[in-house]
Amino acid sequence: MTGNEAWALLLDWSNILSILGLDVIDQIPEFKKERVIKKISKLYGEESLLSFKPNELDELVANELRELMRKELMTHARQKEKLERQMKAKMSPFKNQGVMRIDMNDIKNMPDELKDFFTRQLTGKKPDSDQEDDDDKYSEDKNSYYI
Repeated sequence: MTGNEAWALLLDWSNILSILGLDVIDQIPEFKKERVIKKISKLYGEESLLSFKPNELDELVANELRELMRKELMTHARQKEKLERQMKAKMSPFKNQGVMRIDMNDIKNMPDELKDFFTRQLTGKKPDSDQEDDDDKYSEDKNSYYI
């Protein structure tokens, strides 16, 4: 950028990125930025560009970049669509009426605590909370109280 393109300092690159649908400023090569700035400076002139509003400048630069980066933008859009399709494919089992299918072979490889949890959930049995009382070394009547 030379000294006669002071209008380029008014550009909001985050706004330009959002207009183009890009995520990071690094997706626009530096030489393409410079080429667009020089082209717009030649077309409109320094004086008239300084009179534009910042949003108008952003849209003007975004339109020129869109034409210059047509291939990159199409590739980026395809990658984005592919990623969305992959995420949909991965998330589709969770949409089935709130029911998640469990493969019983996967349960065999789980830790014992998780196995116990799933067996309790599937069978409906409650955990035995009196296990500590069963481990007494004295054999006495556990069904009644002594006074």
